[in-house]
Amino acid sequence: MILISGKKYGGLSSFELGFSGKSLKVAAGLALVGTALAAGAQSSKPRRRESNQNRKNRIQRAVQETYTHKWEVGAGPGYLRFRSGEFKQQNNDVTFWTSAMYSFTPRFGAEALVGGAFGSAKLGNGNPNAVNPQIQSYDFMAGPSYRLVAKEKFGVSVYGAGGAAYGRFSTGPKDFPTAVVGLWPSGTAAAFSVGVNLDYHLYPNLSARITPTYLGTTYGSTIQNTKGVNVGLVYRFGTIR
Repeated sequence: MILISGKKYGGLSSFELGFSGKSLKVAAGLALVGTALAAGAQSSKPRRRESNQNRKNRIQRAVQETYTHKWEVGAGPGYLRFRSGEFKQQNNDVTFWTSAMYSFTPRFGAEALVGGAFGSAKLGNGNPNAVNPQIQSYDFMAGPSYRLVAKEKFGVSVYGAGGAAYGRFSTGPKDFPTAVVGLWPSGTAAAFSVGVNLDYHLYPNLSARITPTYLGTTYGSTIQNTKGVNVGLVYRFGTIR
């Protein structure tokens, strides 16, 4: 800055020259700040893209680790609505289930199922022989399983299975015939089941499962259509080669 006290320099007073110098400094400072902000904005874009890419890579690794296990085992409790005789009301059964699946691919596998149900038959009024006798049944089935949805935290698979069921419906202290009280005959019958497994992955190898299920049995040469739901935990191990 050039100040010439009380004089003009180049047609400008000393005040005008000083003011012009200050303006130039402010303008230069603003230009530097703008340049720095622009550079920062440009440098932040690659970091954001890199962060998104890292997230995608992490999700992909988790998905691959979750769905490339060779073996899967699960167990838990459940609930069924079962009709214990042709003219009987449906009763509420407490159930258990266990399963083991061998995966051929991340989506397709073969599953074995073992389950049981326990409840009290509803005989209705006017039958003095027994009052809500205890009944029980067990099923042993196997069949294919196919995974429809394979996300990082959530998976959906469907299965269909067939096999045999054993029911014990005899009642009373001497196990008198079930026909006396109108229940299905005790014994072994064909059984089949379909269900939808809804999995929430706590870890890549451990999931919480809810399974709406249908169970068909053929006691007394008729078909019993039974609906219910299972809940439990599933553990995975091994690796598909």
